Amino acid sequence: MTVQEIAGALGKPDVPSQYVVRAHSEQQLAAAVTAPVPVIDLSRLFEQDGDGDEAAKLRSALDSWGLILVSNHGVDAAVMDGMRAASREFFRRPLEEKQRYTNLIDGEQFQFEGYGNDHVRSPDQILDWTDRIYLKVEPEDERSIALWPVHPETFRDALDEFTKKCGGVKDSLLRAMAKLLELDDDDYFIDQLGERASTHARCSYYPECPRPELVFGLKPHCDGTVVTVLMVDDTVGGLQVLRDGVWWDVPVVPHTLLVILGDQTQIMSNGIFKSPVHRVLTNAKKERISVALDYSVDPEREIEPSAQLVNEERPALYRKVKVKDYTAALYDHFSKGEMVINKIHT
Repeated sequence: MTVQEIAGALGKPDVPSQYVVRAHSEQQLAAAVTAPVPVIDLSRLFEQDGDGDEAAKLRSALDSWGLILVSNHGVDAAVMDGMRAASREFFRRPLEEKQRYTNLIDGEQFQFEGYGNDHVRSPDQILDWTDRIYLKVEPEDERSIALWPVHPETFRDALDEFTKKCGGVKDSLLRAMAKLLELDDDDYFIDQLGERASTHARCSYYPECPRPELVFGLKPHCDGTVVTVLMVDDTVGGLQVLRDGVWWDVPVVPHTLLVILGDQTQIMSNGIFKSPVHRVLTNAKKERISVALDYSVDPEREIEPSAQLVNEERPALYRKVKVKDYTAALYDHFSKGEMVINKIHT
């Protein structure tokens, strides 16, 4: 049963037990102080004369929060609004239509791509209050087009255009990060991605929840990506980031993109850049939509700390790992609320 169905069927202020995080008296699921995450002007980072102030802001944000808001990123407002509208319209379609793209083969066997919600791995697993459609968008020849919605009619073109535009944002930031680390090659992270790097789109729908103090929209986790480029709902907050044991609200700034560092960057930077723990809260009065692009190294490649960032004072903090194996372990640990990166620490 989808979360959207559950939310529509609830006639009392309660939620099914498998969604309840912990006893009400122990809850800390509430709004927090807004994090002072700076907005980075991407165009100023790459002006011919350079912009030291913007680079310093970027370094400070990555060191402090592991995420940044980006403006002047080259993704037109019309492209962003079109992608958001197409996602919202898809989740408003009749259930039987959405089920054509289900992530359950024959109603039982889970596959990552498609429409649905969490993969239930154990009976005591705490579920998230979200439905999603998850699609591989790159490499383009690996797209499962049969799982791409045909309604609304704008969805496929909107996702294709959004993917193409955000790719430039990802590349620009990876180059800026290599510069900050003073690596010999500004394309270091881009080259590590490989020619068969994978990109997945994740359109998430968080229905209204009658007990937001009890339920996660998305449980605390780190992204297993290189970076995630996220277009959050432009009117409804809910994303929080953990810093020094305190949860902070991530600000909503319309038509910016939120970029979150992932575990693969933490490994390749030898822990200099860190993948932040974040979560999504639910809302009793408003639904919420987000669209994310998860960028990952070619799953057949191995990653390890850059040799340029390893020395006697800072030995390698992580062992070499095959990306495909890391991703598989990530999903297993995510369902248990655990962080997989701790398993490969040297």
